[in-house]
Amino acid sequence: MLSLQPADLDAIRLSLKVATAATLLSTPLGIGVAWLLVHTRIPGKSLIEGLVNLPLVLPPVVVGYLLLVLFGRRGFLGSWLMEYDIQVIFTLTGAIIASSVVGFPLLVRSIRLGMESIDPALCRAARTLGASGWDAFFTVTLPLSGKAVFAGMTLMFARSLGEFGATIILAGNIPGVTQTIPLAIYEYTSTPGGDRMALSLCLVSILLSFVVLLASGAASRSLDRK
Repeated sequence: MLSLQPADLDAIRLSLKVATAATLLSTPLGIGVAWLLVHTRIPGKSLIEGLVNLPLVLPPVVVGYLLLVLFGRRGFLGSWLMEYDIQVIFTLTGAIIASSVVGFPLLVRSIRLGMESIDPALCRAARTLGASGWDAFFTVTLPLSGKAVFAGMTLMFARSLGEFGATIILAGNIPGVTQTIPLAIYEYTSTPGGDRMALSLCLVSILLSFVVLLASGAASRSLDRK
């Protein structure tokens, strides 16, 4: 039976908050990057694709350290943000950024596959009928790749729920502030007698993942019927 403390409920709340924010904030950029990789022939396209997929092959702690170097007080972005009293490290913002970076490749890959499956003749037909490039994108490309966009959002949300390595490096493990479910489980496993609490949060994590999968399957079937 689940035995959750107030700190565990905070960890669950923060996990959902981080995963939701990371997914919603990354989706517009993911759509743009996927379109760029599918429909353009700009120089350095392979380099862009490699950079997008890099978090998939790097250890999450390496991603977290690179983000720490970038957003630290003396980092390229961190020093600039500090001029406006904006701190990223050891904050919820840092946890959201870490989850966004780690899950972004899954989002882009799914959307890209959806866009590649669209018949180019449909976009050409829209253009010959007088539609601008933006009109063709919003009336043809985006609706037809809607299922892939949702699938990518689902994958990224699920990945964000389980993100650990990059988050603990950039945002730390601060209860009530940045401690998500994986970080809370890690703390319990490092605490004598914390096995029962760790197991409870593991069951919550499995339950949340199962709900996400069910929601994804239900939405996919709904889109297939349309």
